[in-house]
Amino acid sequence: MQPIFITGIGTGIGKTLVSAIVTEALGASYWKPVQAGFDEGTDSQWVGERTAGARRIPEVYKLKMPASPHIAAREEGVVIDLDRIAAAMPADRPLVIEGAGGLLVPLNDREFVLDLVRRLDATVILVSRNYLGSINHSLLTAEVCRSHGLRVAGWIFNDQYLAYEEEIVAWSGIPAIGSIPFGEPGVEFVRMQAKLIGPALRKAVSL
Repeated sequence: MQPIFITGIGTGIGKTLVSAIVTEALGASYWKPVQAGFDEGTDSQWVGERTAGARRIPEVYKLKMPASPHIAAREEGVVIDLDRIAAAMPADRPLVIEGAGGLLVPLNDREFVLDLVRRLDATVILVSRNYLGSINHSLLTAEVCRSHGLRVAGWIFNDQYLAYEEEIVAWSGIPAIGSIPFGEPGVEFVRMQAKLIGPALRKAVSL
């Protein structure tokens, strides 16, 4: 199967939580190739603490500044190279890859997260979360996927959604895989959500 790339409609919308749940549900390996900011630990460490022994692939770029990756890299005199990331991608399948921010987050002066998705030939899972403006951001993200020909498995909604889910699915034309309720994101929460979302997830990614 193709690697699964977890991206979202912005920053702070639950990509790492969803990545942990998807990793647990599929018994997958986890990889965050570009980490920007790690004063409170890396996303890989966070996922490892909440999944049952998932294999975690080391970051290709581990940058100190919690900023857009191209800025964080510039601060350290580094240029993020997509070929280097692609060469480091493990053969593990299933493989869950977590992106940085959203699809139009710059990785260098000319390439964005969406370019990395294409370079890795990955299937996208989109993460959306309820906040003022999230419908607009969700539909803009769906349009970017469509206009750039990205392969999208579906939405995973995070937090409490009211009627937003059905509207985003209908207007975007992208199906829902599942919804993650608000809760304390510990080991048991991740395990339970993985169990609940597993059947629809495996169908969506053809596993």
